[in-house]
Amino acid sequence: MGNAQSPSSKNPRSVTASRAFSKQELDDLQSLFVSLASQSKSSSKFISPSVFQSYFKIHGPLSSRLIDLITQNRRDGMLTYDDLLITKATYEKGTRDEIEEFVYQLCDVTGDGVLSRFDLEAVLASIHDAVFSPGNVGSSSSLDRDVLQVFLNAATFAKQGEGADSMSFADFKNWCAVLPSVRKALGSLLTPPDPSIPGFQLPQLQYPEDISSDMLILRKEDAWHIGGALSQSEAEEWKLLYHSAINGLSFNTFMGNISSGDGPTVLVIKDTEGHIYGGYASQQWERQSAFFGDMRSFLFQLYPRASIFRPTGANNNLQWCAVNFSSDSIPNGIGFGGRENHFGLFISANFDRGHTFSCTTFNSPCLSKSSQIVPEVIECWGTVVKGLQNEKAELPKGTVLERFKEDRNMLKMVGLANASE
Repeated sequence: MGNAQSPSSKNPRSVTASRAFSKQELDDLQSLFVSLASQSKSSSKFISPSVFQSYFKIHGPLSSRLIDLITQNRRDGMLTYDDLLITKATYEKGTRDEIEEFVYQLCDVTGDGVLSRFDLEAVLASIHDAVFSPGNVGSSSSLDRDVLQVFLNAATFAKQGEGADSMSFADFKNWCAVLPSVRKALGSLLTPPDPSIPGFQLPQLQYPEDISSDMLILRKEDAWHIGGALSQSEAEEWKLLYHSAINGLSFNTFMGNISSGDGPTVLVIKDTEGHIYGGYASQQWERQSAFFGDMRSFLFQLYPRASIFRPTGANNNLQWCAVNFSSDSIPNGIGFGGRENHFGLFISANFDRGHTFSCTTFNSPCLSKSSQIVPEVIECWGTVVKGLQNEKAELPKGTVLERFKEDRNMLKMVGLANASE
């Protein structure tokens, strides 16, 4: 490094930890340490808590707890290079169990060995500030409190004696599984800050200027929650393709509007019970007589609790889209998971009713208060993947049967599709 005081150590734990990193990673970590130590005015010996918090943009109890874990509870206000190296080796390069255990301890912001509702609320508030209001740390509106509550509602707490509710390690892992954005954020706290890093990426919502944001069901926090289950390119920008309050509760209009999209879609429903939920469709909606889609699709809840339910692999019944079929075995409408007439989520082709049942496709529960639902508002957002439109324009058109999938599916019903090929 060309600096006599550049960090180096003969600490056995540091030597072992350094083996988890490449030479380039170690060089980058040393450069970062020297820079932050210089800002701390410590003669390149340590990083002060204030400089650490300012750089990584994590504040509040979560930041204090992270510093305590890094310094092994010395609480001397000095984060050394060894501290940072050893922590990152466990937190980022450890086994799955080691990482989960570290994150579990991290969320116990009071450090009392009990992960309580208070701890999780403090963790969520710190993440919310880091993602949504980095320039206004510490301020939370009533709306923010409501947002935090839907994430807390996904948590399971086990009563322990006369004390407060607490969360077991197993329940904590389940909570992280249904809240991938929260889990990604908790796993990225020592990554140099960047809006595109996992857990901090916020999809940009694009909609016509004459539409008020108050009309939209999908809020920025909801988009962040859903985006945590997507790839970086799919979580960059979403465009409003259909809104029932503007376009009317019309299946034909819905299909016409979403056909202009080039990629996957996010379907959001608010029912008359006030529950909000939906599904991510990895493939374009096309009229078919059977299930289609792939394992990237999933169901989600947004209110009164936030959860994501990914495919279990139990079956391939991912997406459903049928209309103008006369057979009782082919329900007309759009849906996700389950089986015919018993979907994980289904909206009839009239857009006036639907249902949601627990299903093994996504291991999801009934998404609303009751299984039979009446949609109040339906929104559909298209993911905008840059460069995809030009690539699609160059693709060959394919055979007649490939271009007219509707006819192909009808042939399948009578066993003629293979013969026609």
